Amino acid sequence: MPMFKTPFNGYSVKFSPFYEHRLAVATSQNFGILGNGRIHVLDINPSGGPMAEISSFETADGVYDVTWSEENENLLVAAIADGSVKLYDLALPPAGNPIRSLSEHTREVHSVDWNPVRRDSFITSSWDDTIKLWTVDRPTSVRTFKEHAYCVYQSVWNPRHADIFCSASGDCTVRVWDVREPVSTMILPAHEFEVLSCDWNKYDDCLIVTASVDKSIKVWDVRNFRVPITVLNGHSYAVRKVKFSPHRQSLIASCSYDMTVCLWDYQVEDSLVGRYDHHTEFAVGVDMSVLVEGLLASTGWDEMVYVWPHGTDPRAP
Repeated sequence: MPMFKTPFNGYSVKFSPFYEHRLAVATSQNFGILGNGRIHVLDINPSGGPMAEISSFETADGVYDVTWSEENENLLVAAIADGSVKLYDLALPPAGNPIRSLSEHTREVHSVDWNPVRRDSFITSSWDDTIKLWTVDRPTSVRTFKEHAYCVYQSVWNPRHADIFCSASGDCTVRVWDVREPVSTMILPAHEFEVLSCDWNKYDDCLIVTASVDKSIKVWDVRNFRVPITVLNGHSYAVRKVKFSPHRQSLIASCSYDMTVCLWDYQVEDSLVGRYDHHTEFAVGVDMSVLVEGLLASTGWDEMVYVWPHGTDPRAP
């Protein structure tokens, strides 16, 4: 299976929504505590073998997340540990990048998500407890959302509604926001410990999945959010990232500090349908390809990136 060794510790991996063979990886030196960062753009070799790096961008601080534009196949946005948000254009030479650096967050930026419906805007989440809304053509943010009482680790747009997103925070809540409203529209008391990740279901726009330091994954229906639809237990340490499948309504991918990547079907009794233990350090980034059903990617603090079809061994040659 395709794999790639990064010089720094992996933090996030994202498949391109335009090219089925391309992905971006965010990395940080010294486990993101202190030092530089690097963004890698990799092409998967269809016949197997190592991935080819087609571009890379150095940063003075660690890179915690990266996402692709939904309207320009060459545009990337990165969340940086110095509080900045940087935009990169693969069509330009390295000297022409970044094409923009947005410095409003006062602490580390931990996540970035591009609006898949409107396609001209993105949100960033920060350890300064805020979420910011940006458009590509504006040098300053459109709006700041400040209600969380602690770090916001991830914010994700609803896949069908252009104005709605959810956010996961260290204050143990998940909030649902509508950019047309002055305050959040819903507060889910999701976990008893920090909530590290959240995502919307791609087929039922009322379902949210959350992941926590408490080692559990929960699925919620925003129409009745007093209790979760289901609780998925199986990770032995904090669950760092969780993602709904773009192809199967009930499929969820997760990665954890227990060094595993897991696949779950929350609608069946034996919900854990796959466990991959290919990483030798914290597994902190996972993604599922929109263009190729069943194709997974992961990265971790072992400085490795893996791409593999579900049901196969990520380490297989």
